Amino acid sequence: MIPPLMPTYKRADLAFERGEGSWLYASDGRRFLDFAAGIATCSIGHAHPHLVETISQQAGRVMHVSNLFRIPQAEKLADRLVANSFADSVFFCNSGAEANEGMVKMARRAQMLAGHPERTEIICMDGAFHGRTLAMLSATGNPKYLEGFGTPVGDFVHVPFNDIEAVKAAITPRTAAVMLEPIQGESGIKCASVDYLRALRALCDQTGVLLALDEVQSGVGRTGRLFAHQWAGITPDVMSTAKGLGGGFPIGAILATETVAQAMTAGTHGTTFGGNPLACAAANAVLDVLLAPGFMDQICTRAALLDTLLDSLVADAPDIFALRRGLGLLIGLRCVPAVGDVQAAAQQAGLLCVTAGDNVLRLVPPLTVTEEDCRKAVAMLVQAVTALRGTPDNKNKPVLETTP
Repeated sequence: MIPPLMPTYKRADLAFERGEGSWLYASDGRRFLDFAAGIATCSIGHAHPHLVETISQQAGRVMHVSNLFRIPQAEKLADRLVANSFADSVFFCNSGAEANEGMVKMARRAQMLAGHPERTEIICMDGAFHGRTLAMLSATGNPKYLEGFGTPVGDFVHVPFNDIEAVKAAITPRTAAVMLEPIQGESGIKCASVDYLRALRALCDQTGVLLALDEVQSGVGRTGRLFAHQWAGITPDVMSTAKGLGGGFPIGAILATETVAQAMTAGTHGTTFGGNPLACAAANAVLDVLLAPGFMDQICTRAALLDTLLDSLVADAPDIFALRRGLGLLIGLRCVPAVGDVQAAAQQAGLLCVTAGDNVLRLVPPLTVTEEDCRKAVAMLVQAVTALRGTPDNKNKPVLETTP
């Protein structure tokens, strides 16, 4: 019989009772170092005192009123995001997929109001992941995710990632926007090059096409800047973000320039729960931590330490790890044996990680991770390597994919 909780996930047989910082404590008494962080969502760790206190106080006052009324917490959050980004205006929702849906709507409507109603096509990248709604499955373009859900939503065109010539060839008079993740998370922590991002910005300027960035996973400090595209010194026209923004509390956001945002007049978009007082209070608490002097530098310091330790691990265990890639605390280790086996061995050693495409083990610790946590995590991976090397050959065959 089907269980009451719909089985859409292959869940590990672990239930956690509490967390503290970068650690989670299971109901069976075991302690785990959490380098999964709710899939890059628990940005300031578990039970952060400031976040807990802020949520508790706000919950005791008012949690939800709807967007029929002013929400001071949302106004404050929008002010802070505008002050620390390219954006002139912000729309709040509940998730990354919702933010991406809204971003596509904004791009198309902005083109329509600019006198180009024919511009409805969105150029997306092979290997993308933009969410699980019907439209975002089509934007993602992965046949595995689309199977069984009917005809894909139209006007999404896919080109190879990091290939500026492919984008140039795909632009037509119907192109509204180019949409991409600066770092593709689900397909294996693949970074857009700085030159590619700069060339995209120039191409969009030349053609009147909007640049739409999906920073759901790469944003909110994950790379050591508030948003990953800032490393390239460019600005998008519209951007989505979510995951780490609420530190574990659900919230998403669409940031846009005035040119794009002014297209969204009253009644063109909406949300019941989005931007409610509790969610925005949580996000403001997260920004209190992230925007504090020196915090981004600390992320870069921790990332540099992990890069050094992991590069040494890759060099010492070429039979298990082929390479390290990523930026900041969004790290991928491309595995030689099946990544699921590596993840299981790491978990047995006490380290929680996430799998990704291209046979990659994803490491996305809380941004508050300590130096000691980083060293313990790599030590646990060393334990996992030892365990994997003791695995019978028929259970540890190389499965590297052909694409780098």
